[in-house]
Amino acid sequence: MPEKISINVNSEIGELEAVILHKPGLEVENMTPRNAQRALYSDILNLSVAQKEYSQLSCLLAGLTKTLYVEDLLRDVLSMPDCKESLIRKICHNEAQSGLILPLMGIDSPKLANQLIQGVPIKRDTITNFFNEDNYSLAPLHNFFFTRDASVSIHNKVLISSMANRVRVRESFIMQAIFEYHPFFQAGTIDPLNVETIDPSFKIEGGDILIAREDILIIGIGARTSSQGIDFILEQLKSDSKKQHIIVQELPFEPESFIHLDMVFTLLDKNCCMVYEPLILTPNRFKTVHIEFENGKVTSISIVENIPSVLRSLGMDLEIAYCGGKGDDMIQEREQWHSGANFFAFAPGKVIGYNRNTYTLENMNKAGFEILKAKDVNAGKSNPRDYKRCVVTIDGSELARGGGGARCMTMPVARKDVD
Repeated sequence: MPEKISINVNSEIGELEAVILHKPGLEVENMTPRNAQRALYSDILNLSVAQKEYSQLSCLLAGLTKTLYVEDLLRDVLSMPDCKESLIRKICHNEAQSGLILPLMGIDSPKLANQLIQGVPIKRDTITNFFNEDNYSLAPLHNFFFTRDASVSIHNKVLISSMANRVRVRESFIMQAIFEYHPFFQAGTIDPLNVETIDPSFKIEGGDILIAREDILIIGIGARTSSQGIDFILEQLKSDSKKQHIIVQELPFEPESFIHLDMVFTLLDKNCCMVYEPLILTPNRFKTVHIEFENGKVTSISIVENIPSVLRSLGMDLEIAYCGGKGDDMIQEREQWHSGANFFAFAPGKVIGYNRNTYTLENMNKAGFEILKAKDVNAGKSNPRDYKRCVVTIDGSELARGGGGARCMTMPVARKDVD
């Protein structure tokens, strides 16, 4: 058995030691124009193209770090009778399908893992099911290749997300089961889904949570994370006596490209960040709030100018790279729409992003980032280790249409600490 993984993520940019991925599969293809909007897509994807693009990401990461896959981990924990029954009951009760509990219990672990992700086809054996227009009793998890959303590593624990949309709650149940039962992980979990007194408006998703430094969290508040969700995180900090800072950034509820903070702000290096200028730097109605926390208590809450300015006051003076470059609002808007601000760091100053966002990449190049192609890295034609700063680009004609980028598709569980 592989060595156990101790959860350790104290920054966004520390050298990556282990990451969880999920390859898009039939669950993506099991979508039609009729149900795409309910599945949180504005369009349906071409699976074969999406898989080719995703393979660039997965092969790249496999050459850099330990990569784990959701379906493999789920298959393992479903072989444990207690986990299998608990997870099936939780899923079926949540999705009002209690009649499926016994049939699902009789399915072997590999097939069951597939069905819990790709969907459980409906049986037309009752008049109710016969007239049901859906094809599935348990819908496919169309969004699961965005593994960042359903859980997030914060220091030495994993926060299980309280998803904003019911169609995605099963993803959180699956990740909770993996971290609770799988022998790979030495993980304490923070699971708001088990809190009986939780506010019904409570929402947290991983794409809204960034770790700027061991003592600084940056959290987006908007369509996918609510104020109650952030208050829940504050409650978890009460047991920590160290001084800590939470920076909260309000996000627009529309358009859909603003669903998470990492669609407008990500960290690239110890001293560099990526911003979508119109929201993060240009004066607007969306507030940036600085919360100071010490000895288990909130000591101050205040409105500040913007994220880079408050980070500067805390000793993080960041050089700024611009999504869509500078000076053209239309270009900035177009590249932000296609996840132009959504970068994933696998080491300080070494990140992954889409190659379609050419103005963003040009701006990064001016900031000292060498532009490499994932195809070339995977073929051994270039090596990120040869550069102090680089961005490795993957194709994104289909993946970007799903509404997320490289950070959305990666859930790190271990990074080396950064000075």
